[in-house]
Amino acid sequence: MSTQTPQRPKVGRRTLVIALAVVAVLLVAGVVGTEAYARQQISRCISTSFEQEMGSGIDVSFGPKPMLLTYLDGKVGSVTIDSEDNKFGPAIGMVVHAKFSDIELVDHGRGGGTIGSSEAEVTWSNDGIGQTLGGMVSGVRSSASSGVLTLDVLGGLAQLQVQPMVRDGNVTVETKSAQLLGIGLPTDLVQGIVETFTQSLQSYPLGLRAQEVRVTDDGVLVQLSGGKTPLETVDDADRRTDLIC
Repeated sequence: MSTQTPQRPKVGRRTLVIALAVVAVLLVAGVVGTEAYARQQISRCISTSFEQEMGSGIDVSFGPKPMLLTYLDGKVGSVTIDSEDNKFGPAIGMVVHAKFSDIELVDHGRGGGTIGSSEAEVTWSNDGIGQTLGGMVSGVRSSASSGVLTLDVLGGLAQLQVQPMVRDGNVTVETKSAQLLGIGLPTDLVQGIVETFTQSLQSYPLGLRAQEVRVTDDGVLVQLSGGKTPLETVDDADRRTDLIC
């Protein structure tokens, strides 16, 4: 009696290609899904931490590094932040564009982290300056050519001219002139305006310090930078309301 070894079914090349393609699609879908989850979680935690420090809503964008790798090693190459209508100290209406680099996260951002370095540009419009100084001034004008801001006081009858400058990482405001019809204004009135103006240009979060200040025709532009700085953890109340973080 003769016996024959049963032949194994042949797998066609087309079938093999389809199977490999399906596996590849599933792998890509898995990676994309995991990347989306990691990006959502880390983005939410980082955004909440920065919003807590900056005191306003922000738009956050990340560098080219995949968030899946960040989820694994806890390191973010860079974070770019744009924010409008910031309130630093007494200031109203500051617009901020900032970049934070070499961030190391704790527990995917839930435990805060450390910022390696940072740089930022802050613009403060004449309108924002006027709102900040409130009833102390009735108008604000600035001149890029002279580097001086002119503040109308006493209903526009008198003018106070000031010039901001950077000293040792802080912005100071110097009074250039303060006169009403050629007569000097009261020291108390001038001092209150200058102090509020100065405080508005000195209150920056996340270890940022002034490197340069320029008067433009539209207001004031401040360049900031910072070194290694802690990124504080999110408050417990924020954690309870943010299930992803």
